[in-house]
Amino acid sequence: MEKMGDGHGLVCWELSYGLVFTGFLLKPLDGTVSTGAPSRTGSHRDPKTEQPIMVINTVLSVMAYDYPTEKLSVYLSDDAAHDITFYALIEASHFAEHWIPYCKKFYVEPRSPGAYFQSISEPHEAEEAKGFLAIKKLYEDMENRIITAAKLGRIPEEVRSKYKGFSQWDSFSSQRDHDTILQILIDGRDPKAKDIDGCSLPTLVHLAREKRPQHPHNFKAGAMNALIRVSQNISNGQIILNVDCDMYSNYSSSVRDALCFFLDEKKGHEIAFVQFPQSFGNITKNEIYDGSMRIGMDVEFHGMDGYGGPPYVGTGCFHRRNTLTGKKFDNECMEDWKREETVDKIKALASCTYEENTQWGKEMGVKYGCPVEDVITGLSIQTRGWKSVYFNPERKAFLGVATTTLPQTLVQHKRWSAGDFLILLSSYSPAWYARGKISFGLQLGYCCYCLWAPNCFATLYYTIIPSLYLLKGISLFPKASSPWCMPFAFVLSAKNLYSLAEFLRCGGTILGWWNSQRIWLYKRTSSYLFGFIDAVLMSAGFSQPAFEITAKVADEDVIERYEKEMMEFGPGASSSSPMFIILATLALLNLFCFVGLVAKVATGDANIRIDTLVLQILLCGILVLINWPLFQGLLLRRDNGKMPSSITVKSIGLAVFASTCFLFLE
Repeated sequence: MEKMGDGHGLVCWELSYGLVFTGFLLKPLDGTVSTGAPSRTGSHRDPKTEQPIMVINTVLSVMAYDYPTEKLSVYLSDDAAHDITFYALIEASHFAEHWIPYCKKFYVEPRSPGAYFQSISEPHEAEEAKGFLAIKKLYEDMENRIITAAKLGRIPEEVRSKYKGFSQWDSFSSQRDHDTILQILIDGRDPKAKDIDGCSLPTLVHLAREKRPQHPHNFKAGAMNALIRVSQNISNGQIILNVDCDMYSNYSSSVRDALCFFLDEKKGHEIAFVQFPQSFGNITKNEIYDGSMRIGMDVEFHGMDGYGGPPYVGTGCFHRRNTLTGKKFDNECMEDWKREETVDKIKALASCTYEENTQWGKEMGVKYGCPVEDVITGLSIQTRGWKSVYFNPERKAFLGVATTTLPQTLVQHKRWSAGDFLILLSSYSPAWYARGKISFGLQLGYCCYCLWAPNCFATLYYTIIPSLYLLKGISLFPKASSPWCMPFAFVLSAKNLYSLAEFLRCGGTILGWWNSQRIWLYKRTSSYLFGFIDAVLMSAGFSQPAFEITAKVADEDVIERYEKEMMEFGPGASSSSPMFIILATLALLNLFCFVGLVAKVATGDANIRIDTLVLQILLCGILVLINWPLFQGLLLRRDNGKMPSSITVKSIGLAVFASTCFLFLE
């Protein structure tokens, strides 16, 4: 793959492929960003959850791609229809006139201005230093204006009167009840749309699709589909890149790398999408929440790539437009942008009734009815005969924001596990629907993720039953001197040694591996359990799929504890309290059982035979040790990140009740 990217980079640059980039803003600031030729989509929440400045940094990073600007179009889908987001985009459109020429002149990387200014000190060369200081001041002034507007919750009157686009909010009722809001801030084909060097600027579009309380809007999938239709009638780029709005472009040539796969003479016509890994810029050294997902990104996805391609993971993915509209690749499907079409006519494509009695969300576009709409969409594309490519370059193509608290992590994995298991239960199951349509190896790859949720039961068994029987001195495994103990010892040691070696080979640390094992345990005993329940209820028709948003902007004290790698239990605990109660109860149950055994041994209980309980003692001891950060949060810490007192009391009561009842059972 690297040779393909390097060898054909110049050719890709010269071919007239239009690119569209899209991004999404969800809750209060639901949105999507798109750029012409490839399209890019992303997700952003409102000024209170994801600052508008984060969104425009993502937008600017793709506007400044190392690609002909006249062939780029960027679309921001603002699903919360927030005028603050529109104002931020106006500011970004003006700043782009200076930022894009600066990036080209000084070969800037990364091209997200916020990330760039954080990563570099003032250059030594006089000309570059002068340009650096000037562009940095422009950025800081823009940033201050946007942050001020977000804090005040209103747009400066002189700005509102200057741009007619704000008039589209005059009929605005609420975030769930408003007309389509569409504004082309930069028309890339307008001769006047130039930067300070006289070069063309990329097209820039703001879209807030129509919302009505009586019509389902299908969350991110619905926003993506509206954007696909709108972009087809404005710029109609053949390639669409979609990214979340908190995931900026970290490498300006990644667009050319992706096009090399699509334009390869031998295999390019088979490729539907090129998926880049999800990478994050705020990962700490030892990854307390296993946020980098390094085994998945550096091992598992490469394995799936060898069997026909990785799944689509919802961000950092270049798509061939025709595959998203349910068609085979055919140049005749491409339509030129009809300039006579007015904005009012295009608005109809984003209305809440446009998809009625159509195949959108079914056979066309991103699929509806599943919490992981990206995975099921990618799978359906692959079953139509297309292949995908996983490209993981040394310099990460995109950098996002990883979760910084345990509640965020658990809620995120609950949604993923529920969605993946729902796919297994659906008509698009990789186990039977995909049989004969994709390779057997790829089927197994998908099933590994689809079976996350039911895996919770095996883990729950081994964290509860052996410890309870240990408390009564009853052996469940062969005694240490028995040859039948060897298979257990071999599996235990081989699995963990291989896991550790794999983690270290992928660039992790020993403590990072230990933290990943803890998060593995927490996910399987809480997130996956509730994910399983949610999936079964949704499959049976007792509940509807919901899109739970993971907050990515945290308070300063939360960030400070995260950087110190202290586990965060506080913020968001209300939404995760059932999962926290399970985690805390299991941890305390194992502690009570271990302490109870020690007490019996110390008092000389004749019923306790240590040689028959070695494996159970080892298992229970590891569970106690791995839960040390949780015990700190329950009993020792006094900061705002500790476990809420209500959860502490409930979990202690449940653990005492369970161990006591089992102890006195005959």
